[in-house]
Amino acid sequence: MLIGGYKIRNQVTAHFLTFTVVGSIDVFTRQLYRDILLDNIRCCQQNRGLLLHAWCLMSNHIHLVATAGKKDLSDVIRDFKKASARQLLRSISGNRSESRRDWMLSLFSDFGQANSRNSRYQFWKQDNHPEELFTGQFIFQKIDYIHQNPVEAGIVDNPEDYLYSSARDYRLGQKCGLLEIDFLI
Repeated sequence: MLIGGYKIRNQVTAHFLTFTVVGSIDVFTRQLYRDILLDNIRCCQQNRGLLLHAWCLMSNHIHLVATAGKKDLSDVIRDFKKASARQLLRSISGNRSESRRDWMLSLFSDFGQANSRNSRYQFWKQDNHPEELFTGQFIFQKIDYIHQNPVEAGIVDNPEDYLYSSARDYRLGQKCGLLEIDFLI
């Protein structure tokens, strides 16, 4: 870790980021919640200048390699996390068929009350663990790590078989995944 902790020091370079649900709650096992998260990413791409270079959504976290064009990456991340948390919590709260609804909302409330920055609920852990990608080798290492996540978790045998990542974009050399990708390598 760098002196002063993990921070985005250079706002315009590519960073490896991880957003984790508090308590590692497996929210994204449900299609509805995955769709909400992906829609929030698309909104940031269209309206906030987010350039997504690689990604992988797992059951309780998402990895990204991203830049923010001419905007501060920290601001884009803040806005994304705030908007996605609000929409996901609203969806969970209003989802009468969600068998885990009360349990999840109770945990989100407990985390929210334990954090003075929140008024009611907390959805995302505050740390994004940003790592600036400054060499081609480091970029390749992080993108490979992202794409290997579902393989390591035993979900798929091959990274490109996992729908919720950019692996098929990179493996097939064309834009064919669920989110728009700006290739780095």
